[in-house]
Amino acid sequence: MIFVVGHTAIDHIFLVPHLPNRHASTFVLDHQVYFGGGAANIAAGISMLGEQCTLVSAVGGDFAGSEYDRWMDRLGITRQFFVEKDARTATAYMFNDQDGDQVTFFEWGASNRFKDMDAPRLDFVHMATADPDFNVRVVEKSGFASFDPGQDLMRYSREQLDAICANIDILFANQHEIRGMCETMGVRLEELIARIPLVVCTLSGEGSLLYEQGVRRYVPAVPVNLADPTGAGDAYRAGFLSAFRKGYPSLTCAKIGTVAASFAVEQVGCQTNLPDWQRMEDRYRARFGDLSMEEC
Repeated sequence: MIFVVGHTAIDHIFLVPHLPNRHASTFVLDHQVYFGGGAANIAAGISMLGEQCTLVSAVGGDFAGSEYDRWMDRLGITRQFFVEKDARTATAYMFNDQDGDQVTFFEWGASNRFKDMDAPRLDFVHMATADPDFNVRVVEKSGFASFDPGQDLMRYSREQLDAICANIDILFANQHEIRGMCETMGVRLEELIARIPLVVCTLSGEGSLLYEQGVRRYVPAVPVNLADPTGAGDAYRAGFLSAFRKGYPSLTCAKIGTVAASFAVEQVGCQTNLPDWQRMEDRYRARFGDLSMEEC
């Protein structure tokens, strides 16, 4: 069982011709509503790939019986939800321009409940975006733990990041988040990497880097037609963790994560085009060759 801790949210995704400067405006070319939230996206990806998953999250009184709730039923996601009846489920407003750049505004809503929640004791957990203090309490009780700061990085203090990095087995972050963590913690990249057994740095459409036991390895991206970059990182983590749980070596896990992410970006919405294991494996073979339990 993989536990995933963090946000469940509703995504409002807008397409605009360009992202305006301060005190300026633009017009909306398209507006769609999708299922989202970093933790929920990862849980959905894991479940699609055939692994058992429990989502630990907070939702509003609007969630029970909703279309999103029924979608999770169909995926077979086990839910440990804290319900804030008088609040809305968290909502993300994402604005993408025609060059592929993005700006996001996130309304925490019911996710504000995290700060008061008791942290569960979990054997295998991924901590996605959530309240920093809650994630610190989770990691201090956990067995195997991975973490991604995501767009909540600005909420973390040096002490909170120090506590998390001292207890995790895997860090997932993009190059901007890695840089932000180093700045907040007052360390160089080499020092951060030395603290954590495995660091996975995603590079948007350029692939990803693995730092493990002093060795840096590169995994190229899978070229596809990009429709929406939203959710690529979550799909990557879902693929990586599902493969890791099955016993694949870290480099193969990163390749599987890369393949899973390639599906997510082909359609708009974080959960609209997640692959099952067979679809993932077919594309993996076409790009990287046969899947193997041996490190390549």
